[in-house]
Amino acid sequence: MSIYQFNAMKADGSDVPLREFEGDVLLIVNTASKCGFTPQFKELQEIYEQLHREGLEILGFPCNQFMNQDPGSNEEIQQFCQLNYGVSFPMFAKVDVNGKNADPIFQYLTEEAPGMLGMKAVKWNFTKFLVNKKGEVVKRYSPNTNPKEILGDIKEELAR
Repeated sequence: MSIYQFNAMKADGSDVPLREFEGDVLLIVNTASKCGFTPQFKELQEIYEQLHREGLEILGFPCNQFMNQDPGSNEEIQQFCQLNYGVSFPMFAKVDVNGKNADPIFQYLTEEAPGMLGMKAVKWNFTKFLVNKKGEVVKRYSPNTNPKEILGDIKEELAR
């Protein structure tokens, strides 16, 4: 099983098979527009601009499950990300990352890379999952982990 078996819905409602990213290194992030970690969009965008040509894709999935920190519509979220942070990496439709309605992508990610003490639930906004070129989950990073702190891991996967 790999991440490529799943589809994601874009903000406009169109379906994107993740196999379109086959062969790329993926950094999958659950995001929010009104969170203390929202400024991480700036560094995520910088990393994307730096490494996209080398095969990195960052996939953003807005989530409103943590204290309603992304209450806007998919269109409003897209506009916010582009206007405030110049986000050009793919942003998808809002999803649940925990619970019975959790998006299958996040069910897979959390199963493959549990958090501290084996906890499968996503702890908060801006939890990050690194996926290798084969579609396998390599590592999970906490919301507190600054995107630039994982640059070495990303570059290592790109070099494989």
